[in-house]
Amino acid sequence: MQNLISRPDYLNNLKSWKNKSDLIKIATGIRRCGKSTLFLLFQNYLKKNNVSANQITNINLELADNEALLNWKKLHKYVENKLVPNKINYVFIDEIQLVKDFPKAINSLRLKKNVDLYVTGSNAYMFSQKITTLLSGRFIEIKMLPLSFKEYVSSFENKSDLNSIYNSYTKNSSFPQTLAFNNDGKLIQDYLVGLYNTVIQKDILLRGQFKDTSRLENTVRFLFDNIGSETSVRNISNTLLSGGRKIHPQTIESYIQGLIDSYLLYRVEKYDTKGKQYLKSNSKYYVADIGLRYALLGRTDSDMGHILENIVYLELLRRGYRVSVGKSGSKEIDFIAQQPGGKTEYYQVAQSVLAAETLRRELAPLQSIDDNYPKYLLSRDADDANYNGIQHINVLDWLLGK
Repeated sequence: MQNLISRPDYLNNLKSWKNKSDLIKIATGIRRCGKSTLFLLFQNYLKKNNVSANQITNINLELADNEALLNWKKLHKYVENKLVPNKINYVFIDEIQLVKDFPKAINSLRLKKNVDLYVTGSNAYMFSQKITTLLSGRFIEIKMLPLSFKEYVSSFENKSDLNSIYNSYTKNSSFPQTLAFNNDGKLIQDYLVGLYNTVIQKDILLRGQFKDTSRLENTVRFLFDNIGSETSVRNISNTLLSGGRKIHPQTIESYIQGLIDSYLLYRVEKYDTKGKQYLKSNSKYYVADIGLRYALLGRTDSDMGHILENIVYLELLRRGYRVSVGKSGSKEIDFIAQQPGGKTEYYQVAQSVLAAETLRRELAPLQSIDDNYPKYLLSRDADDANYNGIQHINVLDWLLGK
């Protein structure tokens, strides 16, 4: 296995923005998804392309040694003092949201003609209305996720047994660091629980000023246990109440927003393909990493269909799609995927469609759509087929980009 797993799509994205110093490049995503490693990969690229080490400034604001730099003026001065005159300086700052009034520092650095600025953030709070207004038109966001299946597979020398690698991907997590634990279940479990607790404590409880950890935990467990299922805040509240845990719907909504802002959870809206509008009804939720779900709920192989659906959803996000759940009359389409200003694609996801009745049920929503956009049925089955324009593809091949 490699020490630094290649993240070619993200790296190429960074390369495309290189030397556009009028824009701040902000890499966002859940903690430990690989943002810092991406910057190291990019710095290696710079060094191989005639950029000297003294032109690169790399600051991790989570290190105790950098505590003084959590003051925006001191951070700004520190970077200024390291700049090489008459050359482009590449400045990388990890976890910029830890700095109070950080937009003042990074916007001022952006204005320096010899600074090309890259920062990371682990909480969408940094894109609050006030902050976005201050930085409007002055940054681009690179949204990161843990390893894709293709990236995960690339770390294995023997890639012949894809089904076994897929099982490892779902159970052992897609967070890059877990690959270093060589399938040691306890080490992986401890790492994921530690990561989860860090997100809960630093990015949700502290940020949202919530005091009741147990209520938040109950909400998280419910959402993790119901990935891919339609649900509402009222439904969550009623279910928890029936189990003797009373939580007000407004509190649950605040918890959910905190989970979304920390990039731990994703909410997917429903879109009516006939009415051409988004519906104000139940949403679906997906988790940033299936391994975290296993770590929290226990090692169970139940609900493999929704787990596969979760993985497909995240892959569509990686490929730049805007994703919604589709409604076509009384039928539901798992995903409507739209490229900005581009084509629409429809996806149905199933663990297996070898049974005739299952195949009929999964094809029906796609057959009910009366446009000519591409339609795909993804499953773990080995045989590919075409059903009157609906492409049936093995999902592992699709995840690998074949």
